[in-house]
Amino acid sequence: MPARRSTLACAVAVATALPVAALPASSAAATESGTSAAAVSGPYVALGDSYASAAGVPGQSAGLCLRSDRNYPSVLARQAGFTGVRDVTCAAAKTKHMTEAQIYPVIGTVNAPQLNAVTADTRLVTLTIGGNDLGASDLGVAEVILKCVSLSFVSPLGAPCKRSYGTTLDGRIASAGSGVASTVREIRRRAPQAKIMVVGYPAVLPENEWDCLFKQPITVYDAAFLRTTVKRLNRTLARQAEANGATFVDTYTPTIGHDICQDPEDRWIEGILPRDPAVPIHPNARGERAMAEATLAALR
Repeated sequence: MPARRSTLACAVAVATALPVAALPASSAAATESGTSAAAVSGPYVALGDSYASAAGVPGQSAGLCLRSDRNYPSVLARQAGFTGVRDVTCAAAKTKHMTEAQIYPVIGTVNAPQLNAVTADTRLVTLTIGGNDLGASDLGVAEVILKCVSLSFVSPLGAPCKRSYGTTLDGRIASAGSGVASTVREIRRRAPQAKIMVVGYPAVLPENEWDCLFKQPITVYDAAFLRTTVKRLNRTLARQAEANGATFVDTYTPTIGHDICQDPEDRWIEGILPRDPAVPIHPNARGERAMAEATLAALR
């Protein structure tokens, strides 16, 4: 058991050192004008957190933003033939980092305010943000994951994480939704002719929480709690997209059955101990490709 705890601690340390944004949910897409992929030639601006930057997936650049050339914005741009791509996605970004720089102690500025990339000539914007707002600290959602993993050792048969958070995450989801709404409105102000797509989070956890038994260091009941939390986050993002004239892209439904608790060869989201290159609890290259395909389908 000490060896197992040490290994898990190392993996979680990676996740917390590279804060993230995670978590999914299905809900209907809200559509604005019927713009097709063929009608959008660029410029294209990609905004978002580590689920959009593809943290840990090979082809990394942009320093601590952990941006991969295999992230869903890059795959989408290649598949659709977009020109003039401006990808400013960055690991650990929260909704506030759409208008504020990401600054780390000692290191300094990691990424400029992401909305700086949106200009009057922008024709397409994708936005994946909100997951890291679930954490109170700069660790973002990694803070939540770390707590759930740690508490699983204290109460392996219960729902210690759910009990610890109570309804706290509900308020943070609401706040994330407000941040996304403000961001969409500001994008519209800066780029009146742009098509705006709020891209949701994929299926990180299984529909049957018992699939996680002995697969990941989290209790079965907390797996259900986190799955529900992620679905609420996605529903909130979908509502805010619709209310503010954007399109919501459901990446949850097409990724069901490829979560962290599946066999390694079937995973599109890596677990606490990744087998394929990706930050823990993040999409691998297959997951990013699935997100790109869902976005392209919503764009057509």
